Amino acid sequence: MSDPLVEALLRYTESRPGESPFMTAVEGMAIMRSDHPKPPSHMLSRPAMCIVAQGAKWGMFGGNRLEYRAGQALVIGVETPSIGRVVEASPGEPCLVLAFELDLAIVRSVAEGLDAPPRASGEPGRGVFVTDFQGPLADCALRLVRLLDTPQAIPTLYPVVMRETCYWLLTGPHGGDVARMTLANGPSQRVINAMHTLRTRFTEAIRIEELAAIAQMSPSAFHRQFKALTSMTPLQYQKQLRLLEARRLMISTAFNVETACFQVGYESPSQFSREYARMFGIPPKRDARQMRAAFRHDSPVQALGAIAL
Repeated sequence: MSDPLVEALLRYTESRPGESPFMTAVEGMAIMRSDHPKPPSHMLSRPAMCIVAQGAKWGMFGGNRLEYRAGQALVIGVETPSIGRVVEASPGEPCLVLAFELDLAIVRSVAEGLDAPPRASGEPGRGVFVTDFQGPLADCALRLVRLLDTPQAIPTLYPVVMRETCYWLLTGPHGGDVARMTLANGPSQRVINAMHTLRTRFTEAIRIEELAAIAQMSPSAFHRQFKALTSMTPLQYQKQLRLLEARRLMISTAFNVETACFQVGYESPSQFSREYARMFGIPPKRDARQMRAAFRHDSPVQALGAIAL
């Protein structure tokens, strides 16, 4: 039995020029197609939902590896560094993914309108998880793709479908995790506020006590909540932000290794090179040379998609 979502995604990708990812007429929504397994790519993930219609992928967040395949979706509730990889794809059955940003303000609005909102305990909540994508959620995904055939309807209908998507997320098995992201003064939101500070000032040496004060928590509680949300410590989070930005600078602005190192807050080029090679697998100079070559041969979106902050 054919899958309508697979058919719709295949039809869309086969009718468009260029290569994946295919940016759609809906801001923040993309369709990705891979005809072969791909090597890992590093990125800074924003709050989003990534639905696999066919094939399989995995995402690595800190030390937490999550695999998601056809009929499942990766839900990302926080802005966090990550590694993604397509692991199951072929020309006959390409990996097809529908990805769109999640507007947490819409999620919050929908949660506030529920008669019985999901219970969000005070325990540290997960900021990233995998959920089954079936029934009403699958219907929403199909309507989003079909909406691309009538661009004039997008401004009116896209917000409606997004609200429905948020409703099914909030009333589903992971509703508590989603709800934690929306509590205006809940522990997860306070950690996210501190995370935004770390994101803005990632080149600086910031003490955990300062971040904990922003989150209105003790340093130990903040550390625990931060790791629950992102699967990494604040120091690991900051380090990955620095290395991602250094990679972007070397590729898109042709900074040399030493200049990029100091620009992102490192004081020791040798330490920078060691940590860079540990994260990306090869030394920074060689990596930048290879990535610039890929940029010349691929589309800008494809080449920069794995490195852009």
